[in-house]
Amino acid sequence: MALSSSGGSKPVVLLTSGVHGVEGFVGSAIQIKAFERPPPPGVRFVFVHAINPFGFAHLRRGDQDNVDLNRNFLDEGQPHAGSDPFYENLDPLLNPPSPPGRFDTFSARAFWNIMHYGLPPLRQAIAAGQYDFPKGLFFGGSVPSPVQAIFRENLPHWLGDACRVVHLDVHTGLGPWATHKLLIDPPLTPDQMKHATDWFGPEVLQPSLMDGVAYHSPGGFGPWCAANNSHRDYLFLCAEFGTYHNVKMLAGMRKENRAHYWSNGPSDPRYLRTKAYLKELFCPASPAWRKRVVEDGAELVVRAAEGLRKL
Repeated sequence: MALSSSGGSKPVVLLTSGVHGVEGFVGSAIQIKAFERPPPPGVRFVFVHAINPFGFAHLRRGDQDNVDLNRNFLDEGQPHAGSDPFYENLDPLLNPPSPPGRFDTFSARAFWNIMHYGLPPLRQAIAAGQYDFPKGLFFGGSVPSPVQAIFRENLPHWLGDACRVVHLDVHTGLGPWATHKLLIDPPLTPDQMKHATDWFGPEVLQPSLMDGVAYHSPGGFGPWCAANNSHRDYLFLCAEFGTYHNVKMLAGMRKENRAHYWSNGPSDPRYLRTKAYLKELFCPASPAWRKRVVEDGAELVVRAAEGLRKL
């Protein structure tokens, strides 16, 4: 669902959420908070809610086909195939074909791998996306998702004749507790970088590289949107809000995925526990966390709008 005010030629602040379904709770709350302050004169808001409705409803990151939509938006003609060679070695650890048990040594084995190989190459191999293991984590799909067709058809109408767009895509789960980074991917022009620095502050801008908070992944939703709007000044930033430690996050995703495929479904307590735990990982119940993240997220929208107004 896209919500916008009228005014097709005005610059646009585009706020999207729920690319990873279970992360949609925070994005939705930020959108609601942002409604409290209408856009300044000469600027238009476009809010796209719950991009992955199946994952949102069923507490999954992926869609109904286990597709990670943020790995699915490949360039036209680029095959949905291949994976990091290291991922194949890790798949038995990440996706054991059995229900979750009471005792699990995954965290200990994960820390051993980090000590042995280092976190950046492991993070890149696991989280950058793969196209060979349909039941695996971070599966980018075998064909373009229906969501891509929806955006290809509708995004031009939502943006209208706007020459300038600031696109903030809300995610959670990376980085220190209740802090946020604006991940840069694709690279910004010098003017865009200056605007982003002036509006949001240099301390929150983070290139999407292995040695930072994030990693490089093909098939990203934001880069695809930017590439398909190259006739506009299109500034895309991924707003990433931190929750728990990397290993804890990966362990929770692994448990949920394992229960999704190998337990007895919604009647199985293991299935329900892993879903609830995944929600906690990506949308912590802490009132202080929620208050800070929602306020900071809405402030990003305000700063983007005020920045566009002054150009």
